[in-house]
Amino acid sequence: MVRARMATETPPPPQDGEAWLLPGFDRLYGLEITRITEEEARAHVVVREELLQPAGLVHGGVFAAMAESLCSAATWYGVAGDGKVAQGLANQTSFLRPILAGTIHAVARRRHRGRTTWVWEVDILDDADRLCALVRMTVAVREAAP
Repeated sequence: MVRARMATETPPPPQDGEAWLLPGFDRLYGLEITRITEEEARAHVVVREELLQPAGLVHGGVFAAMAESLCSAATWYGVAGDGKVAQGLANQTSFLRPILAGTIHAVARRRHRGRTTWVWEVDILDDADRLCALVRMTVAVREAAP
């Protein structure tokens, strides 16, 4: 498994079943990035009891966190070679149906590539490929610190 660092040297994209496992909070809730390009990225999280809210549904914050981390990583993948970094700027999540168990799947598609911001739309899906949440992410692109 490749551990991605948010630096200016990009590792190769996930392939052959090896996922990017980011450090910190993303590792805590189990985010695995399985595909990443400048135009599309995919990830999943296996549902565990710790991710559920009191009513037994996956906490909406998990969906938002997945989208933010996936889009930030994909933007960084696209700009790191130019000495830039990426960080989440805005996250608008609409919840459509709950996920109770199984695996949460996220598919991010880039909608805009600007000089200082990238905009992504993310579908959050369940194991039956049903749309459970929609996320619009805006990611800031900045010069890397020296």
